[in-house]
Amino acid sequence: MQKIKSLMTRQGLRSPQESVHDLSPIESFRIPSKEELRELREEPTDPQAQQEIINSIEEVYFSNDSFDIVKYELERLPPVLSLQELEEYRDKLKQQQAAVSKKVADLILEKQPAYVQELERVTSLQTGLQLAAVICTNGRRHLNIAKEGFTQTSLGLLANQRKRQLLIGLLKSLRTIKTLQRTDVRLSEMLEEEDYPGAIQLCLECQKAASTFKHYSCISELNSKLQDTLEQIEEQLDVALSKICKNFDISHYTKVQQAYRLLGKTQTAMDQLHMHFTQAIHNTVFQVVLGYVELCAGNTDTKFQKLQYKDLCTHITSDSYIPCLADLCKALWEVMLSYYRTMQWHENHDQDEAVAVSSDGSNVIGTEENSFDRSYVKKKLEHGLSRIWQDVQLKVKTYLLGTDLSNFKYDDFIFVLDVTSRLMQVGEEFCGSKSEVLQESIRKQSVNYFKTYHRTRLEELRMFLENETWELCPVKSSFSILQLHEFKFMEQSRSPSVSPSKQPASAISTTVTLFEQYCNGGNPFEIQADSKDDETEDVLASNGYESDEQEKSAYQEYDSDSDVPEELKRDYVDEQTGDAPVKSVSRETLRSRKRSDYNLNKVNAPILTNTTLNVIRLVGKYMQMMNILKPIAFDVIHFMSQLFDYYLYAVYTFFGRNDTPIPSSSLSTSNREQHSVRQFESTGLGLSSSRLRTTLNRIQESLIDLEVSADPTGTLTAAEERKEKVPSPHLSHLVVLTSGNSLYGLAERVVATESLVFLAEQFEFLQPHLDAVMPAAKKPFLQQFYSQTVSTASELRKPVYWIVAAKAIDYEQMLLLMANVKWDVKEIMSQHNIYVDALLKEFEEFNRRLNEVSKRVRIPLPVSNILWEHCIRLANRTLVEGYANVKKCSNEGRALMQLDFQQFLMKLEKLTDIRPIPDKEFVETYIKAYYLTENDMERWIKEHREYSTKQLTNLVNVCLGSHINKKARQKLLAAIDDIDRPKR
Repeated sequence: MQKIKSLMTRQGLRSPQESVHDLSPIESFRIPSKEELRELREEPTDPQAQQEIINSIEEVYFSNDSFDIVKYELERLPPVLSLQELEEYRDKLKQQQAAVSKKVADLILEKQPAYVQELERVTSLQTGLQLAAVICTNGRRHLNIAKEGFTQTSLGLLANQRKRQLLIGLLKSLRTIKTLQRTDVRLSEMLEEEDYPGAIQLCLECQKAASTFKHYSCISELNSKLQDTLEQIEEQLDVALSKICKNFDISHYTKVQQAYRLLGKTQTAMDQLHMHFTQAIHNTVFQVVLGYVELCAGNTDTKFQKLQYKDLCTHITSDSYIPCLADLCKALWEVMLSYYRTMQWHENHDQDEAVAVSSDGSNVIGTEENSFDRSYVKKKLEHGLSRIWQDVQLKVKTYLLGTDLSNFKYDDFIFVLDVTSRLMQVGEEFCGSKSEVLQESIRKQSVNYFKTYHRTRLEELRMFLENETWELCPVKSSFSILQLHEFKFMEQSRSPSVSPSKQPASAISTTVTLFEQYCNGGNPFEIQADSKDDETEDVLASNGYESDEQEKSAYQEYDSDSDVPEELKRDYVDEQTGDAPVKSVSRETLRSRKRSDYNLNKVNAPILTNTTLNVIRLVGKYMQMMNILKPIAFDVIHFMSQLFDYYLYAVYTFFGRNDTPIPSSSLSTSNREQHSVRQFESTGLGLSSSRLRTTLNRIQESLIDLEVSADPTGTLTAAEERKEKVPSPHLSHLVVLTSGNSLYGLAERVVATESLVFLAEQFEFLQPHLDAVMPAAKKPFLQQFYSQTVSTASELRKPVYWIVAAKAIDYEQMLLLMANVKWDVKEIMSQHNIYVDALLKEFEEFNRRLNEVSKRVRIPLPVSNILWEHCIRLANRTLVEGYANVKKCSNEGRALMQLDFQQFLMKLEKLTDIRPIPDKEFVETYIKAYYLTENDMERWIKEHREYSTKQLTNLVNVCLGSHINKKARQKLLAAIDDIDRPKR
């Protein structure tokens, strides 16, 4: 095949397709010539045969223009060429070509008219285009002439005018830009003047102007600078807002609020304000405490500033604790006052705005926005109250608990309580809070302090009691515990239901709050030191008398107490009603009995000792603490009751027990006297009441440490219980209770017991105050304390003075004298026996010694009555005992007994004013029992069980033979044995 192609190339042959491409478009589609058409027509044509020839052409010849016919035909040649076959095949191709050419010629002839007509239209179009080109050339020439002659000059004038107007606008813009460039100087001046609203207004106007000229490249830099300036103003505005927290200034705050309103950030300002208040509280307390710590440390190298506030509080010394606390509260007060004034400003501002809106309601949308802002600010401020106070509480709590106050002086601790109480009052007025955090922290410190303080005071009380000589402490007759410095707080309010800490410091209306009082100046924590300047009223009398004149006339007339207010003349006054209690003895009643008082010419002042006065002062201090801090009221009252309990127990231990040796000229007499004392104790005369014994047992079990030394094997609980107890006190060796000349220490006994009674009266006076602060759940304890302990103070007189009465009269000597009397006389005697005179002489001596004692100490009427009553009862019982020792007695002897007793009564009534004579019936009934018959005697024995078995037995034995036989005697003795059996 390659050989054939190369041959065709050498001969200059090309494929039909290439030949066609070489022709121009016109040549390719030229109209066949007439000769060619004629030749084609001359050839015989058979349409069907022609169509079959055309259909026999392979499809590949109709595929595309890039089809290579020559290559295709050469590739179809057989491997072995045959000339004949090649010629036949060539003829076939020629036939096909001829058929195709014939078909093409037919089609050309068929479309020739349309071709001619389209060619004519193309020629006509060419002619029209040439004419249009000529017309356009002429128009352009004429326009160029018009431009040069008229339009160019006129339009130049208009362009210049337009350019002039643009330059004028540009000049104005440049002047505005120049002004904007110089605005930062004016803004700085306004910020220095703190004219924040003006600065923000100017800056916003500049920003608005800058946005108008933003198409200038220099304005973009200016706009950025203005934005930075505005942010700087906001920062300075935030600093100005923070200054409000410590020192509120109305004009300053008004400017700040106006500035924030211009910025449209009223709500943001309120959020920032609360954050600043919180930060101000932290910074304030930290700086105050840090200042004191560095001042006390004196070492600048120590980096206290890096410490946390909680750790910093632990470095406060005891000396600087109180001034630091005062300064801390003053600083926190300034912060809270600023917040209070901030709220006031907003309330007044909202009212003014509401009035303005009601008068002009044109801008409805702006009004709604302002109303929403006001509502948000109001709620935010109200919610911030409790948050601010909570921060204050936590800071003060941390400070309070950072130091151990247990070793503080009482006045210092009271000052701490008072400051804290006033701070809690501030909190209640600030947000209505009950200050639970502060109360709990101060309660912990108070309980801790008070336990240590009370333990020390009990030890001091024991020391005072053991060194007390029970001498009278001279006080004025008008003495009242309200005159003592420790009870000054009670004068602030006569009603115990009102807390003294709630009373204002100055004479102002109680409706004025601390914030209203100190809104314009001052500080509520500056008045605390003033209370210490009050001087205690002088309650001591000079030399035991009210004045020198009274000292001179003390032994001529009795003090009338005319200078004593009626209120102080009562035992105690009900603080709520002002009335004296029904059970108290009025001064009129006492005055009517003054003739029975010993040493009536002595001033009728209260009987008390230095120890009593110290206990009363302690009670006042305890009540101060209790009134300031209500949550520990029960603990305080419990400790107060222990003071009274210990004093009561000490008086009983010193003077109420019969365990002291009784002096006598001989041992046998001493033994007999002790036997007599024990004998009469068994009769119940000298025994304490069951209520008093119960009280003393309770005090001994709960308060008195009876162990000499600690048991090393004891449990920890037992050791802690012992720590709460106090050793039993011991009477001072300077107090002598064994001397008969001093009536066995009667003066000391009177001072001791009557000081206890006076102390009980003061507790009665304070009961309404204690009841007002006592928690409701603990009030039964207070009622029980008063009903079972305080009220038993006067009952202690009986056992104390009974010991004196038992020793003052020689009852044993009287028994010996009675034993020597002969009672079986046959005649009725008209002369009484000598034992009566001896007994009366003993009473006269007792009366004389009583008068001698009364020169040292005034003996009150109840005391003298009890002493005489005890002596008379013991004497009468001694008479019965003496009559019971009689072996034989006649009717005349019984008459002699009556005569002796009547003589004794007659003389005794001249020595004492006591009526009726105690136990008079006891003696008379026993004497008259001698005359009873058998049946009456048996009934009488069963009814009169106050007599001893010995006395009843002797009565039956002595009656034997006179009117009672032996059988009746056995019957009566059996009856006595039946009565005595339950006692055994």
